[in-house]
Amino acid sequence: MQLCLARIRQNYPRPRIADVAAAAAESLDPFRARIRPGEQIALAVGSRGIANIATLVRTTVDFVKAQGASPFIIPAMGSHGGATAEGQAEVLASYDITAATMSCPIRTSLETVELTPPEPRNRVFMDRFAYDSDGVILINRVKLHTDFHGPHESGLVKLSVIGLGKHRQALEIHSAGVYGLRHLIPWTASQILATGKIRFGLAVVENAYDETMVVQALAAETIMAEEPKLLDIARDHMPYLPIDDVDVLIIDRMGKDISGAGIDPNIIGRNYIHGQSEPERPRIKAITVHDLTPASHGNAVGLGLADVISRRLFDKIDLDATNENTVTSSFLQRGKIPVIAPDDATAYAWALRSCGALSNRGPRVLRIRDTLHLAELYASTAVVNEVAEREDVLIEGSPKAMFAGSALSDWPE
Repeated sequence: MQLCLARIRQNYPRPRIADVAAAAAESLDPFRARIRPGEQIALAVGSRGIANIATLVRTTVDFVKAQGASPFIIPAMGSHGGATAEGQAEVLASYDITAATMSCPIRTSLETVELTPPEPRNRVFMDRFAYDSDGVILINRVKLHTDFHGPHESGLVKLSVIGLGKHRQALEIHSAGVYGLRHLIPWTASQILATGKIRFGLAVVENAYDETMVVQALAAETIMAEEPKLLDIARDHMPYLPIDDVDVLIIDRMGKDISGAGIDPNIIGRNYIHGQSEPERPRIKAITVHDLTPASHGNAVGLGLADVISRRLFDKIDLDATNENTVTSSFLQRGKIPVIAPDDATAYAWALRSCGALSNRGPRVLRIRDTLHLAELYASTAVVNEVAEREDVLIEGSPKAMFAGSALSDWPE
């Protein structure tokens, strides 16, 4: 059965920065006095997909050098990259962050220094290279977390803990489940910031089109108070699906560069974490996922959020890397392997069959590239008819076939 969908565009608010390098340089300029000549400064860079990340890091490298100091980059990652030094360097390289492109060393290790204070809530660790440096600059995107919600979710606070604390800190925090993420990360960040090792952070917020809209340097002593304000901005500019009730959601690709959970739970309305309530919307009966991004390096964490996957995706999974990240997170339900279909068309057919009785208006089907890019998507006739009168949605053209034989067609133009 051929599936035909029409292209639609969602019109989100689109504030964005035209010259990201210039904006970053301007934001960093007031912090010149915090970098002294001759110092060794560590730039902590995470594993999330961030628009213009190479530009942001290179601008920070140049800023540090301009103050007469020597910068170097460390992968600020917990269990990502298979929880190996080599794997984490590969993750940075996939973002074009290498010693050659950044003109400074990349120093990667999972060795940490323990900084646990008396009467702690949990043990505290810091990357050995960061600890031995004269100071650290954090670079990260501020966005909603995929596992919980609170004043501090994904951003500089989390990077200072699970990023700088490497695999040992990730295990320590995640061993307490969602409580660890919501409550222990802020407490641990306060301990890290109290060391005086963090000079400042460069925070980034993106719009619904995955474009840089805010670049703001934050002094270490203001990070805890200022980051929630940036999180509010990020929340206001989250993309979303055009309807709340979906029969089948076809997702072309998933991956660590798309979301920390591979598939963003904030978009699909699924948490799959024991003890946590599920979002009220959207309500999706079946989700198919068909490929894994190269930048994931085989890490298919979050796979269990789908119902059916293609054999193509399954064959790209590095189980060691996926299991390491899944077990470290402690959210095992997300690590379950969905039904594996031999091809894309069968994956869709099986997903549709699982939906049961459908409206007489026909199946409500959406196709998206991934959960990061939702401005352009494809919709079935039932969906098109529902959104046709909305000012924030534009219908472009007539329905087109989504399968070339048994495979998903290339993203139609």
